[in-house]
Amino acid sequence: MDDGIRVRPGTIEDFPAISELLGVVFHENLEGAARAAEEAVFEPARSLVADDGGLVAGHTVAYSRELTVPGAVLPAAHISCVGVRPTHRRRGLLTALMHRQLRDIAEGGREALAVLWASETTIYPRFGYGPASSRLKFSIMNREVRLTVPPAEPAGRLRMGDPAELLSDIAKTFDQLRVTRVGWSDRDDRWWRYVLADPWDRRDGTTRRYAVVHDGPGGPTGYALWRVKRGWTHHGPDAEVQVREVAAADPATYQTLWRFLLGIDLSRTVSFDLGAVDEPLRHLVDEPRRLGTMLSDALFVRLVDVPGALAARRYQAPVDVVLEVEDPLLPANAGRWRLTGGPGGASCARTGDPADLACSVTDLGAAYLGGTSLGVLAAAGRVRQLTANDPSLAFGWHHAPSATEVF
Repeated sequence: MDDGIRVRPGTIEDFPAISELLGVVFHENLEGAARAAEEAVFEPARSLVADDGGLVAGHTVAYSRELTVPGAVLPAAHISCVGVRPTHRRRGLLTALMHRQLRDIAEGGREALAVLWASETTIYPRFGYGPASSRLKFSIMNREVRLTVPPAEPAGRLRMGDPAELLSDIAKTFDQLRVTRVGWSDRDDRWWRYVLADPWDRRDGTTRRYAVVHDGPGGPTGYALWRVKRGWTHHGPDAEVQVREVAAADPATYQTLWRFLLGIDLSRTVSFDLGAVDEPLRHLVDEPRRLGTMLSDALFVRLVDVPGALAARRYQAPVDVVLEVEDPLLPANAGRWRLTGGPGGASCARTGDPADLACSVTDLGAAYLGGTSLGVLAAAGRVRQLTANDPSLAFGWHHAPSATEVF
């Protein structure tokens, strides 16, 4: 990094300059209600600034949240607001920020892993982040698909309203579901305000956000969040329903919510950008091609404490394997580790035994949530299978990881 530029902890007084930097980097105006929402979740104590004589030239922050992983809910550093001023690119600032951040997380000892969304996917594998989950983006021709499953009997009740007014039921449902949904992050009051923030200048011509809650005999069992972009052509109505989130505790609730969303009057398209790879909707309709599915990347995971992270999750099948891990940025992770465990628990300790599998910490992070197969990584030449002891099945999970928000 250039002489004269130093990486230092951020302060709350830095937030206006950080906000301006992020606006420049991500080509948006971060002001008003949108800026207030960002500031409400900002953690200055976990913010890092590249300071060039008082100018905020680069930034990153780690948010203190929990992440659901296979069989467990763990503290995970949620990395966000990463950017470098255009005038300061190619000068080592991003590398210095990311290295310092990883060291700080490791030394803090609270979080065994970090997670982020990558604006550019070529960047973060350099720092040990592996593509751990994917998502399906839907662009549904909703007048050309029908749900093949008949409505549930007895039918549940739907309540529609402002998300803030329905938040107690929405948050209660979310909290009940997230502990088993790999890739979901916890949300306290601050994060719910962030997720539901709805500044008019971020709507891009759409309506305000709406919510619908599904009530079963025992209370709320699911909800959906969406907005509508008005549209008309010479053929008539052509509105787009933009689905933000769908959460359901059971198949009947899931079907009812999607039947509602696909049937909103005057709409001809329903879009949904955060679908799971194993989204049940693909198997509920009579014409899946009209769902317009497209695969994209989602969460990237970085193991900060390899034995701690591997011991903390559960495994789909019994496993007893020696992993040889390469980690040039955090040398404490490098070496051979014996992982023993299964559905009921696991342990991981350093060993001198011969390795069954050799990989980088990047590829171990990619496999950690069960969404990227070690076998596929081996077929791609990224992982070296050294013996017949293949842990690929054990690292999988019965549901694909998904994500409900971009943080």
